[in-house]
Amino acid sequence: MASKITPLLFRSAFRPARQASKQCRTFAASARAASDSLNVHRDSPENNASTPFKFTEDNNKIITEILKRYPPQYKKAAVMPILDLGQRQHGFTSLSVMNEVARLLEMPPMRVYEVATFYTMYNRNPVGKWHLQVCTTTPCQLGGCGSDIIVKTIEKHLGITPGHTTADGLFTFVEVECLGACVNAPMVQINDDYYEDLTPETTIQLLTALKESANDVKTTHTDDVEAPKGFIDGDDKNVNKGKDIGVAGSAPRGEILKKNGVPVPIPGPMSGRRTCENIKGLTNLTSEPWGPEVFRKDL
Repeated sequence: MASKITPLLFRSAFRPARQASKQCRTFAASARAASDSLNVHRDSPENNASTPFKFTEDNNKIITEILKRYPPQYKKAAVMPILDLGQRQHGFTSLSVMNEVARLLEMPPMRVYEVATFYTMYNRNPVGKWHLQVCTTTPCQLGGCGSDIIVKTIEKHLGITPGHTTADGLFTFVEVECLGACVNAPMVQINDDYYEDLTPETTIQLLTALKESANDVKTTHTDDVEAPKGFIDGDDKNVNKGKDIGVAGSAPRGEILKKNGVPVPIPGPMSGRRTCENIKGLTNLTSEPWGPEVFRKDL
């Protein structure tokens, strides 16, 4: 009988020790990952809860239209588009912007902070008039001349490294992950526009044109863009005639936009190709494809 009870006694005696060992955390010897900027707020003169912010009348009308998409009890689902609207008005997603969005949507401010700190498209610190987001993921590193050369070109031309803004407040330069234009690598997103098939020469040309077109350091809008003759913003008469149309209803590829009277390359491939077709021309699918109605001659 004693021989049957003894194993049970030993197991019950050592069980607390085993449980305690499972609860112990090991020490980490690796360096701390410095990513606090994504989730930590520090008050600054331009970003604090006392900074006044209210949506303009025009933006309040847009907010009214946005809220119509959601049932009243679920209006907090509109937090992302309204945060984006606040960022476009204010220049960045400041604490006062987030607090105003929380007030409008009747949400706890912390719920809005959680969204703004999770998604990287919300800039929680001031950025320049043009926000340069250079893709440095593998396809862009391998495509064309490579994104590493584009990064070095921007660093040399603007005199800043990723994560910084030029002294004149015109350019903020950051490195980002894949932006989904791999076939036209290397590329950079500037505000809402993609510029692709970049080379050091076209990169400098683009940055120079943007700088010369700047009247001030406020966030750029399509209002200061003059499309080529014959093209109306958002209403292109050639849109159904097989012509490739530029971003923001501007112009066909190969044309030049004017910002404040200064010629600036339009968004899209800078190499001359229309979209994302092979830059060397068609190399496959050059013959009639096989289909149900086509039969081999030797059968």
